[in-house]
Amino acid sequence: MNPEQDFVLKTIETRDVHFVRFWFTDVLGTLKSFAIIPSEMENAFEEGMGFDGSCVEGFSPIEEADMLAFPEASTFQVLPWRPESNAVARMFCSIKTPDGKPFEGDPRYVLTTMLHKAADQGFMFNVGPELEFYYFKDSSGTEMLDRGGYFDLTSLDYASDLRRDTVLTLEKMGIPVEYSHHEVGPSQHEIDLRYADALSMADAVMTYKLVVKEIAMKHGVYASFMPKPLADAPGNGMHIHQSLFTLDGRNAFFDPDDPSGYRLSPTAKHYIAGILHYAPEFCLITNPYVNSYKRLATGTDAPTFLSWSTSNRSTMVRIPGYRPSSEGASRIELRSPDPSANPYLAFACILAAGLKGIEEELPLQAPTENVDLFTLSRQELRDCGIATLPDNLGEAVEVFARSTLMRETLGEHIHDYLVQQKRREWNAYGRVVTPWELEQNLAVL
Repeated sequence: MNPEQDFVLKTIETRDVHFVRFWFTDVLGTLKSFAIIPSEMENAFEEGMGFDGSCVEGFSPIEEADMLAFPEASTFQVLPWRPESNAVARMFCSIKTPDGKPFEGDPRYVLTTMLHKAADQGFMFNVGPELEFYYFKDSSGTEMLDRGGYFDLTSLDYASDLRRDTVLTLEKMGIPVEYSHHEVGPSQHEIDLRYADALSMADAVMTYKLVVKEIAMKHGVYASFMPKPLADAPGNGMHIHQSLFTLDGRNAFFDPDDPSGYRLSPTAKHYIAGILHYAPEFCLITNPYVNSYKRLATGTDAPTFLSWSTSNRSTMVRIPGYRPSSEGASRIELRSPDPSANPYLAFACILAAGLKGIEEELPLQAPTENVDLFTLSRQELRDCGIATLPDNLGEAVEVFARSTLMRETLGEHIHDYLVQQKRREWNAYGRVVTPWELEQNLAVL
């Protein structure tokens, strides 16, 4: 037993932990869990705990259902919203088959594999996501709690206490927070996590989403990460700040002598070019639902344009310039993803695209500055030669289905499952008659 596992066992005893929840996600990013008692922990570390994989979306058919969950001791945390007496803790798990091999349908394994590939090329991948969400009165509707706006700190910001309790809970679980504030939309909020390595951050994102919902429920309201819950208000994004560091701790994106003046290294420029080139192929992963494309529709403030800039927030990739001379702060911000994405798969596919750009030495197009792309329709953008993300889930899944890079990154199991599942979702949506159609057509056709 290693020191981390020994620490877990001692903490279970000293903190009066009576249940340990094993956490993992299905392919779509839904958090799954089952609990064991402390006396089973040593065996779980050594041999894993069995469960029925056929009950988990995207895992296994019933004839190949047996799976093993191996807890990762480094992710052990006591859940602060549960009672201190007879406490409950959690650990994220790696999923394996009965013969001890990593399960190819485990999203955490996909990300781990991609991070190993980056390490083989001399890089460590750091990310810092900004996740937006809405508070509603309950889960059955979209009645808002306030009419506040961006950065409001008045009586309009009804949810200040909810954000405070959420931040404190996250910090108790070892997840540092950089910012929290009211967002642009009424009753919309954002809590930004301090950057970390991608695997730790993917675990943190799953924890964050649960904590936000748990604290909201404790206050008698509902929190939603739905990409576009309100037609006439901004959607929820998950802007992903990211950088590559060398294994000796240097920021591979930073070059103070960049002749273009952007302080970006050739590595960074090829990486951005890879993101822009492959974004349509990974769009199904970063924007995985029918509703995701309502947020990306023309006339919204979510970028769909394969472009980059330093200060233009209507581009898909932005180079934050808060501390332009700081090597540690050098990074890019991808603004198209939304918080419904599975973070393990999203981080893996984004990294794969960036590394492919470096490998292929893709040239970086000129930046798009001083143009508000939000004022242009997709058709106008294409007329100007600016490519866009897929218009809807149907287009996204077909681009994804043809992508060699996505198949290589995710593996046959997950790639094939997502193509089948998302085609079914799109086809089912296509049969729905919406209120808009009835309002527009019923009385006149």
